Amino acid sequence: MMSNANVRSTSFNHRASRHLCTRDVEIILEHQHVNGAYPASPTFPPYRYAWFRDGAFIAYAMDMAGQHESARRFHAWAVEVILRHGEKARRAVTKAHAGQPLGADYLHARYTLEGEEVGDDWPNFQLDGFGTWLWALGEHVRRTGFTLPLRWQEAVILVADYLAALWRVPCYDLWEENGAHVHAYTLAALYAGLGSAKMLTGRTWADEVRKIRNTLLMSSVPTGYFSKVLPPSRERPLESQIDASLVAISVPYAVVPLHSPRMRRTVMYIEKLLWRPGGGVYRYIGDRYYGGGEWILLAAWLGWYYVNLREHKKAQILLRWIEHHADAYGYLPEQVTDHVQYPAYRLLWEQRWGPAARPLLWSHAMHLVLCMLL
Repeated sequence: MMSNANVRSTSFNHRASRHLCTRDVEIILEHQHVNGAYPASPTFPPYRYAWFRDGAFIAYAMDMAGQHESARRFHAWAVEVILRHGEKARRAVTKAHAGQPLGADYLHARYTLEGEEVGDDWPNFQLDGFGTWLWALGEHVRRTGFTLPLRWQEAVILVADYLAALWRVPCYDLWEENGAHVHAYTLAALYAGLGSAKMLTGRTWADEVRKIRNTLLMSSVPTGYFSKVLPPSRERPLESQIDASLVAISVPYAVVPLHSPRMRRTVMYIEKLLWRPGGGVYRYIGDRYYGGGEWILLAAWLGWYYVNLREHKKAQILLRWIEHHADAYGYLPEQVTDHVQYPAYRLLWEQRWGPAARPLLWSHAMHLVLCMLL
């Protein structure tokens, strides 16, 4: 745990941070596809696709940096992909209302840069990315005053109807795992996304928004912290219920305030279990992907929370750790594997896919957000 006693006032290298912020923007623009899609990682073959989740956060960061054209091009790509595959979404809504299994009728979490489905067994049924896309599009409109064309409104309404109908259906989480469960992070993304959809279209999904929020508030265990998987259980150990992504319930999805006792207790456990003293942030205890290392984007995310809470020294510690791991080109990895939870699994994944992804554009986006906030 990183206690206040560990937080020392040290010099903060603003020049280095500004340089790496500039590199974030350059790297994202360099690799953005001509049609607006952002590849998750241009050099890591399994990630040479466009995820709605990653892309939405990248577009949000680019809007923060004043790169509104880049963000709008991504949103334009998202609109076309959604409408191209819209019949699947409509069938999914019909099946959900009828209580029927979806089968293959769902929007995919990732597509080729050209917007086509990928014919493999990737766990593609993930709802959170579409909630995050609606939220990011809402933030784009708030920042720029952009008026949505009718075609964009059609895509927003289609996605909102899809999420409102399917939010109770178990799906894979943002780590593309645990497909048999409903997840707190996913519900938070859907809550924020449906709220943005009202602002974007004038239509409301108020009943579903209220139900999602109530379900999320019930997702805290009796001891008063949020659990990653719903329903929570006093019987499961604390370590199995805490995930660093739970920060999102407050930042940026604003389901509960920063100072909410449940949020503060949840972050306390994230600090205790997942923030390595002097290092970065793990996803969760028991993570075996590349051995379960420290994630750049999660360090930035926790820092984002601290900035909003005005705990700037903690945020600066995390920012410095992130920037220490930029290579000579300014590239940031997905995760740092120097202090993994399971070294044998690091070797297994490196033999399978090579070193962990670098650069990961989502890592650059989250660093950009934290850097600019500070």
